[in-house]
Amino acid sequence: MDLFAAIDGELGNILHRDGVVNYHGTIMSCEMANEFYQYLLNNISWQPDKSLINGQLIETRRHVAWYGEQAYKYRYSNTTKVALPWTEELLAIKKRVEQASQQTFNSCLLNLYHDGSEGMAWHSDGEQDLMPNGAIGSFSVGAERKFSFKHKQTQEAVSLFLQHGSLLVMKGATQQHWLHRLAPTKSVTTPRINLTFRTIVQ
Repeated sequence: MDLFAAIDGELGNILHRDGVVNYHGTIMSCEMANEFYQYLLNNISWQPDKSLINGQLIETRRHVAWYGEQAYKYRYSNTTKVALPWTEELLAIKKRVEQASQQTFNSCLLNLYHDGSEGMAWHSDGEQDLMPNGAIGSFSVGAERKFSFKHKQTQEAVSLFLQHGSLLVMKGATQQHWLHRLAPTKSVTTPRINLTFRTIVQ
């Protein structure tokens, strides 16, 4: 099932069962999204991500950064990141995300995909550092990309395209029952930046 940008502004649950995902569409003007995109591209402390593949720690082409209100440690793929302090611009984005989602967050994992050849395989965000069943607010700027969900048991799938300046929120039991991914594509030649706002409990 494909849900396209036409659902902009609708807040129904796009999943059929076992979780809640709300797509808020764009939460700011295109001009403001452009400004944040340029800031994030040029001023965030980007580092290549690392992933454990066949027992070897490999650097990925995708770059990441980890920020928070404290020096939170976040562990995934056998690596540990320590949060950098918020910048004024990140706090401004966080405020808009929290207002739109009616959720609160204390940290953010940022992802930089340089073009469509970079993506994320099927996974769920179930790390023990995260608040159980806590919301994850996913804010996107840059290239529009297809984002997909797949139920862990039934294999049913739902996909939508995430717009420049848009917000998607995953909450409830979503991570327990659904996988999600950003599929690679040859049609996208420009960067996309994704900010995943989270709540760390330590």
